[in-house]
Amino acid sequence: MIEDSLSYPVRNDWIGRILIGGVLTALGVLLFPLFLVMGYYVRVLEATTNGDADPPEFTEWGGLFVDGLKATVIAFVYSFVPFLLWGVVVFGLVGAGGAIGGDGGGLLTGLGLVSMLLVLPLMLLIYYLVPAALASFASTGSVGAAFDVDTLKPVLLSSDYVIAILIPFVIGVVLNIVGFILGMTVVGIVLVPFVSFYAYMVIFRLFGLAFAKQTSRGRTRQTGAMAGL
Repeated sequence: MIEDSLSYPVRNDWIGRILIGGVLTALGVLLFPLFLVMGYYVRVLEATTNGDADPPEFTEWGGLFVDGLKATVIAFVYSFVPFLLWGVVVFGLVGAGGAIGGDGGGLLTGLGLVSMLLVLPLMLLIYYLVPAALASFASTGSVGAAFDVDTLKPVLLSSDYVIAILIPFVIGVVLNIVGFILGMTVVGIVLVPFVSFYAYMVIFRLFGLAFAKQTSRGRTRQTGAMAGL
């Protein structure tokens, strides 16, 4: 799975693909290109979950933008709702503690302050959920699929998905090191967005493979492949 993902971005006509993706990544501060890049990552997930070995091309730009926008909304919902609940609990306890006063109020305030420490686990939980949700969306084209518990549960509990989630941490460290080295020269700075695009193609390929292996579509493909041997 790892070897496949590392070679994935440079299959077929890869130079043009990396050039377009790198330029769009560099222009991501303008937001519009960022949605296009995100839409392309959705297509990587779609192609992977459909069993395609080769990366998709940059075509149908309007569709890319829409898919990128939908993916951003999905990620926002997964992030906003947990943080909203967390904020209600934290500020609710602190506010109630201040209003009540005394030992009871102090206890509530203390619980509220302790609850603030949950922000890191909450961020990790969001990071764990979002890739599976995006893969589910990409495989069906339905935003509702991103919130389908029956589809997501076996994926989230699989060892393949855990591996796919952990590897990006390693890639992130390597990417930061490479980015730091490249940033020491003008030419290197120019190359950073292209390296970043390559890395994220690898990451989304990993997510797609892990998702496909745990869904009925993935199992159907594996059965068909075994029958053809």
